[in-house]
Amino acid sequence: MNATTIRVLYIDDEENNLHAFKASFRRQYEIYTALSAVEGLKILENVPVQVIIADQKMPNTTGVEFFKSIKNTFPDPTRILLTGYTDIEALADAINHGDIYRYITKPWNDLELHNSIKNAYDAYKSKIDLRNKVAELEKTNDELNRFIYSISHELRAPLVSTMGIVNLVKMENLYHSSGEYWPLIESCSNKLDYYIQKTLQYYKNNKIVSENTSIDFNMLIVDLIELYAYSDRDLQFNVNVRQDLPFFGDAFRIEVILGNLISNAIKYQKENENDKHVNIDIEVNSTQVGISINDNGMGILNEHLEKIFQQFFKSKINHGSGLGLFIVKEALNKISGKISVSSNPTDGTTFKITIPNVNQA
Repeated sequence: MNATTIRVLYIDDEENNLHAFKASFRRQYEIYTALSAVEGLKILENVPVQVIIADQKMPNTTGVEFFKSIKNTFPDPTRILLTGYTDIEALADAINHGDIYRYITKPWNDLELHNSIKNAYDAYKSKIDLRNKVAELEKTNDELNRFIYSISHELRAPLVSTMGIVNLVKMENLYHSSGEYWPLIESCSNKLDYYIQKTLQYYKNNKIVSENTSIDFNMLIVDLIELYAYSDRDLQFNVNVRQDLPFFGDAFRIEVILGNLISNAIKYQKENENDKHVNIDIEVNSTQVGISINDNGMGILNEHLEKIFQQFFKSKINHGSGLGLFIVKEALNKISGKISVSSNPTDGTTFKITIPNVNQA
């Protein structure tokens, strides 16, 4: 952009200063002047100004007060303060709160003021460019997420058909008729289904607006155990739910959180363990629900405990997608929940979470 197109608004109650400014810079910038903060505000409402210069010592409204008053309504223009005296406290407060970009003492030096205006415009342009880039990235990210969701959703149809065929083969006692081929097909199908489900959970967790409904944790835990425990019928679940009060929360995200934790507790059991068990303890009070999920499985190495909630993190024994616990943490963040974990390869893993009870009744 050519410098002559930079629009500068100068506010000063001394008309001679306005004339001097206009005479010095009219060939370099598009100049607008105002004798008061009120006049300056009217210009801002009608002209897309990029740089605002205001005198500090004006009647009724100081330059700092004016900049503070327009910070929310006109956040984009870069602000320069002219001051003929040093009010350190007011200047420091204005700078610290982002109300001004720079201050210049009066009488100004033309070269210094010219350079300040150019730098102020560069700061303005950088702010606008950054905002446009962020908007563009958000749009691209949204399109990518919708594409991933669409593809994942479409993949489930043929996958469900494949899994249905495997079940028919089992019913006809042909599962082992071709060596390891049918078990291999089933294993790959289940793994692909797991990846698709986690992808869909990730997308929905980012997109769905939180909606609080009544939650019965007794019923929810029974349903989740029935959903995930089919893969290991030898596993013992010890469930203790204490819910004498109504609980209101985001049912979708709470189900995602508990489903992932229960699924992991089942998946990472020790193969040779004779007493496989998962302990689920839930206590609801008027302000929150506290949930503990403990297993005696493989456990997590100490050096991995700080990484398990990172996206795509996998330990050597983790053959999942690396998304499960990341989704748990993201879902908890959406509903102001907290999570902690303690674990070792000998005793297994314990996850403890708290989720606010948003019942306003």
